[in-house]
Amino acid sequence: MRTSTDGTLSLFTIGGQRKYLTGDERRRFLAAAERSTRPELRTLCATLAHTGCRISEALELTVDSVDPVDGFIAIRCLKKRSKVPVIREVPAPPELLDVLRQVHHLDGAYAGQRLWKFSRSRAWQLIKAVMADAGIVTGAQATPKGLRHGFGIHAIRCGVPINLVQRWLGHASMNTTAIYLQAMGREERAIAARMWQQGNPMDLPKTPDSTPPCDAGRSRHTSKCAAGEKPLADGSLPSKPRQLATTAVAPIR
Repeated sequence: MRTSTDGTLSLFTIGGQRKYLTGDERRRFLAAAERSTRPELRTLCATLAHTGCRISEALELTVDSVDPVDGFIAIRCLKKRSKVPVIREVPAPPELLDVLRQVHHLDGAYAGQRLWKFSRSRAWQLIKAVMADAGIVTGAQATPKGLRHGFGIHAIRCGVPINLVQRWLGHASMNTTAIYLQAMGREERAIAARMWQQGNPMDLPKTPDSTPPCDAGRSRHTSKCAAGEKPLADGSLPSKPRQLATTAVAPIR
């Protein structure tokens, strides 16, 4: 997992490109896989999308890795160095288990037979071709790793506890799984929607008209404004000082 500039794990590249497939892209990918004329390619695409396993882990799966009765696929964690194999059981949808049974003849094949005979490089090329058919051509997400990240985000958004997501993806550290919390989920979008319903932040209150009354067409000020009198700060016109009436004083005789 590539880190960001501050050393933390991120769902985006340094250049800001998204690393994961969105829900719409995942649906388009699966639809494109269904259009393939190769049944084994369809099952490989579906397994990657529905289990979130690494492409190298998928190619190691054998007939006895699939348990249609209990509804899981046993995936060996290849990144964990241990003398004892580390196996994680990942639940799989019944539709995937049924198609695996039919295409790979699980009932009649021997236990150690691998489900796919592709090399890693060839499988990578085939997955990229299916993505291109789905219209996912450019970007950091247009890789088998993008399917894995898309699975993690989908699980978190569906309310799967993060410790289960960690186990299903085979992460050694919870810090790695925690990156999927960065993606905005339905609850966060709902909160934002409620905020927008309270009032559009772009509907700013109108500022009071600062035009002086004499420019607003008020007739009683027209003559005074024309005379060159400047309005005060509050828009009113200055009043003239009152002139005291003068009376004639009779001279003292």
